[in-house]
Amino acid sequence: MFFRLLMESFRRQRRRKLLAGLAILLGTTAVTAMLALATTIGDRIHQELAVYGANIVVYPAADQLEVKVGGVDVKPVSGGALLHESDLAKLRGIFWANNITGVSPELPIRVVGKTASGMSVDAAATGLWFDHFLGKADALKTGTAAMHPWWKIQGSWPKEEATTDTGSEAVAGTVLASHLHLTPGTVIQTNAGGNTASRSLRITGIVSAGDDTDNQLLLPLNAAQQIAGTPDAVRRVEVSARTKPEDTFARKDPDTLSPAQREIWYCRPYANSIAYQIREAIPGARAEQVRRVEQSEGTVLKRISGLMWLISAAALLAAGFAVSAAMATAILERQGEIGLMRSLGASKTTVALLFYTEAGLLAVFAGGLGYLAGSGLAGWLGARIFASEGPASAGSLLIPVLFPVVVTLALLVALAGSTPAIRRALTTDPSAILRAGA
Repeated sequence: MFFRLLMESFRRQRRRKLLAGLAILLGTTAVTAMLALATTIGDRIHQELAVYGANIVVYPAADQLEVKVGGVDVKPVSGGALLHESDLAKLRGIFWANNITGVSPELPIRVVGKTASGMSVDAAATGLWFDHFLGKADALKTGTAAMHPWWKIQGSWPKEEATTDTGSEAVAGTVLASHLHLTPGTVIQTNAGGNTASRSLRITGIVSAGDDTDNQLLLPLNAAQQIAGTPDAVRRVEVSARTKPEDTFARKDPDTLSPAQREIWYCRPYANSIAYQIREAIPGARAEQVRRVEQSEGTVLKRISGLMWLISAAALLAAGFAVSAAMATAILERQGEIGLMRSLGASKTTVALLFYTEAGLLAVFAGGLGYLAGSGLAGWLGARIFASEGPASAGSLLIPVLFPVVVTLALLVALAGSTPAIRRALTTDPSAILRAGA
């Protein structure tokens, strides 16, 4: 009898159930979209703000040492200290290795030589990774091209495998190329010096970066090491990592924390904790966060996350009021049925269970549809707001773990919206309802 009454309720009050279900559907669609975007918003913002540069920089710790004689700083201007390129593979072994999305080591050198047309060349140059695999197993493909997506290249980037004992490829900044009349295909013959032999640099492209890079030559790191006579050496390393926005706890010195607090700090993806792990992994290195980039990322993430939670709360609240109004109208129309059930011996619990079951079934069905619609909406919004390519920027964002969350929220909204109307119906005297119906 219970299930017959349940089915008859859906059959005879299709319009009321449709309105309540539509309210739940719209509410859960908005919530699903916001939750789906929230799970990927950190990565998306990180990709968008990556154009401002890396958020962690690594350099030799010896550069921070003050070398003074008689009050005069005698430390070389260049710092002199170098890191080992081979040590960078250790970044794949730190706790937050999977959060590191890009690594770009640098080695500044000086290139002196002549072009085939006899033009003298005396220019600053930087050795870089352009398309490099960091590590062996599950290697990270990284380099300058990925770390600086706003750089524009006319031609092609140099290839590491093209570097030999006698020559390599390179690209020239726009300002330098204009000054020396360099074009793709131009060959620069460098002068022999120190322990290095003369070698050729073939220009493969002209790069526009909008900074001092436009006045330099860029060449593969292994070629710069050969020219400088410093194998396995790097001067500076830029690291791009997905991080958690900085808070008061993130700014604490881990060496002053208790073991339990230090472990919590260590296991959170703060820029400071990742930098700390980099210092542990690379001997003689000092790693620091670039606060301009990191704080901008944290500020944007906090504001967008707050807006998403506000939209979600508003959508659920509106759905709850809509369900409450629909259920109140439905129960008002069924007062005669309620009075008859009570007169025939049905308890308040049985009557309440009937209406709560109706609301629950409606919530599960509408919540499931809202999950699917919200996942599609999240994919559409992500593709429109964030232009970066990738699996997270196109199509729906079907995140299975969100399904039970969304359905549970739909149930809570439906039950909470139905409760006032159900309580009001159960407090009414059944005899009075039957007399009014007669």
